[in-house]
Amino acid sequence: MCGLVALINGGGSVSVATLSTMCAVMAHRGPDGEGFALFDAERAHPLVGPNAPQGGGVAFPTVPAVRVGLGHRRLSIVDTSSAGHQPMADAEGRYWISYNGEIYNHVELRGELEGLGHRFTSHSDTEVLLAAWRQWGEACLARLNGMFAFVLYDRDEDRIIAVRDRFGVKPLYWWRAPDGTLAIASEIKAFTVMPGWRAQLDGQMAYDFLVWGLSDHCAHTLFAGVHQVPPGAWFETKVGAFEAPRMKQWFRPAADPHSPATFEEAARGFKEKFMMAVKLRLRADVPVGTALSGGLDSSSIVCAVHDLWDGAGGERNAFSARARDAAFDEGPYMDAVVQQTGVVHHTTWPDADGFLKELNDMIWHHDEPFGSASIYAEWKVFAKVAETAVKVTLDGHGADETLAGYTAFVGPRLADMARHLHMRELVGEWQAQRRVHNRSPLWMLAMMVDDLAPNWLRALLRRVGGRTHPHPAWLDVGILKAQTTDPFASLGERGNGVLGLSLAQLTATSLPMQLKWADRDSMAHSIESREPFLDPQLVSYILGLPDAFKLDLGVTKRVLRAGLSGLLPDVVTNRHDKMGFVTPESLWVTRDRPAAFRDAAGRAVAASKGVLTSAALAEVEAMITGRTPFHTRMIRMITFGLWMERFQVEVS
Repeated sequence: MCGLVALINGGGSVSVATLSTMCAVMAHRGPDGEGFALFDAERAHPLVGPNAPQGGGVAFPTVPAVRVGLGHRRLSIVDTSSAGHQPMADAEGRYWISYNGEIYNHVELRGELEGLGHRFTSHSDTEVLLAAWRQWGEACLARLNGMFAFVLYDRDEDRIIAVRDRFGVKPLYWWRAPDGTLAIASEIKAFTVMPGWRAQLDGQMAYDFLVWGLSDHCAHTLFAGVHQVPPGAWFETKVGAFEAPRMKQWFRPAADPHSPATFEEAARGFKEKFMMAVKLRLRADVPVGTALSGGLDSSSIVCAVHDLWDGAGGERNAFSARARDAAFDEGPYMDAVVQQTGVVHHTTWPDADGFLKELNDMIWHHDEPFGSASIYAEWKVFAKVAETAVKVTLDGHGADETLAGYTAFVGPRLADMARHLHMRELVGEWQAQRRVHNRSPLWMLAMMVDDLAPNWLRALLRRVGGRTHPHPAWLDVGILKAQTTDPFASLGERGNGVLGLSLAQLTATSLPMQLKWADRDSMAHSIESREPFLDPQLVSYILGLPDAFKLDLGVTKRVLRAGLSGLLPDVVTNRHDKMGFVTPESLWVTRDRPAAFRDAAGRAVAASKGVLTSAALAEVEAMITGRTPFHTRMIRMITFGLWMERFQVEVS
C-alpha cells in the first residue's frame, strides 16, 4: 500500500523538484520508503529518497531533459526489505513501475512465472506484477487477485500505461497542467503543488454531491479538469502526446452463469469462496488485524480469521468504534464475537467535539467533501489501529452491495415480483417486511413505485413526498450550470431489479464512495485496508445467485447467514437490524453541539461563494431545532463549504 506520482512531459522537461514535492504531500501513504526514477531520451536514472530503507538522499542528478518522472512513497507490507524498493524495473529494464496495492495471489503467480523461465530477486508482489506484464501484457490483469493502481513506463514503445483494479479499491487520478505536462497521482492534493494549478469547481459534480449525495460515480471529480481512472479501467498515452489518454475498460462485474441448484449448495459454495478470500488477504509480512462493527460482515471476517488462524502470527486484534448512546451502539454484538474468538479488542469512542476538531484534517486527507459524519467513526478506528503494531486490517466493504444488505434492495425485490406477477410471493414478502422490520405499507409502496415509475413521475412523487428532488431552494443551480436530473436513474440503480441495483452500487452509486473514504481514512494513518468481500471470484459467485438466496421473507444476506452458521455467534447470525460504523450525528447536531454545528454551517455557506444560498442556513436551523428531521445533506453542506475554503476552490 503506497502512494505514486508520475509526470510526463508536454514538450519541455519534467520538474524533478515538483516530482519530489508531490511525493512529500502524500508522505502519509508511504512512511517506510521513498524513491524516484527519471528518464531522458537515453537512460534511466533511479535514485533513493531520504526515507528509503537503504538510506540515501534526494540528490537529483543533473538530467537536462527529463521526459518521464516516476515517484513512489512506500508502506512496506510484503517483503519489507530494500529489495521491494520502488520505482522498480523488470529484469531487462524495459518496464518501470510505480505501484500501489497488493496482489494477493502473488505466490501462485510467481510459481507459474518461474515455470515459464522467470527468475526473481525479491519476495515482493511488485516484481511478480512486472514479470506478469512482461509475460502476458495487459492480459495479465485478469489473472490478478488483488487491489492495485499502477503506472507503467514501457521504454521500448515510449508509452505510459495507468491501471486501476476491478472495483477501484486503490485510487488513481490524472490532470493535464497548463504547460501540457500529464500528471498522475494517488491523491488529488499532489496536483495542488504543481505550477499552474488552480482549483476550479466542477458544477455538475457539485450538484450531484450536494443534492443526491453522490460522488465518484464517473471519471470526473469535484475539481474541474481532474479525472480519475475508472474502476476496472486503464489508459495509455505516448510520451509527449497532448491528446487525452486513450481509456479502455478491462473489467466489468458480471454474474457467474453457473448458479448452484439449491440453497444448501449455494451456502456451501459461499463459505468455501469466502474463506479462501479471507485466507489470501492474511498474507503479509507485518501484523494483520480486523475491523469489527458488530454487524454480519465484519463479524464474519473476524470469525473466519479465527477459524483460519494457526497461531504463528501472534495475537489477533480487532478494532471497533462505540457510541455512548445505546441506540447507536453495537457493543453487545461485538462482545459476542470477542467472547467466541478470543480476539484482543480495541475500541474508540467518536464524539461531536472530536469530529468538529478533526474535520479540517479529514477534508484535507479526503481531497473532496464527504457526505456523513459516520466517516469519522472509520477515521477513528484507523487512528486506533495506528496506535498498535498492526499495519493491515481486513474490512467488510462490498458485502451489502452484492448480498442485498441495504434497505434500498427492498423496493426492487418487491417490484420484480410485481413485474412478473408473482403475487403470492409479493404478499409473503410484504407481510414479512412488516413483521421483521416493521416497514409501513406506505413506505413499501413508495419504494416499489420508485423502482417501477418512469423518471419524470419518480421526480414528481419525490417532490410531493418531501423526498430528495432535483430543485432544492438551498442551492443556486444557475451558478453551477448543472443538469438537474436524478443521476441514480441514469446509472441504472432504479428499474433494473436486484441484480441491476447490485451492479449499479458496485460500479457507481455506493461502493466507489465507500472505497474512497476507506482508502483516505486508512492511509491518513498509514494503514492498509483489505476487502475480502471484493474477491473477484466471490463477487461473481454471489451476483449469479437467485435473488431469493440473498433477500427473502425479510431476511437479508441469507446465503451468508446459512453458509457461516456455526462460525458466527447466533446473536449475530440472527440479527436483522443494520448499523455498521455509525455515529449519532443527529444527536450531535440537535443535542450535544447545536451551536458549533450552526457556526460550521454558517462558515461553510459563506465559503461556498454563492453555491449554497441563504435558504441553506434556514434548512440547517430547522434540523438543529427539530422542526424537520435531521438529514445528512447538512453534513454535505458543511464539508462542501469547508472543502472550498481549504482547497481555495473557485467557481467559474
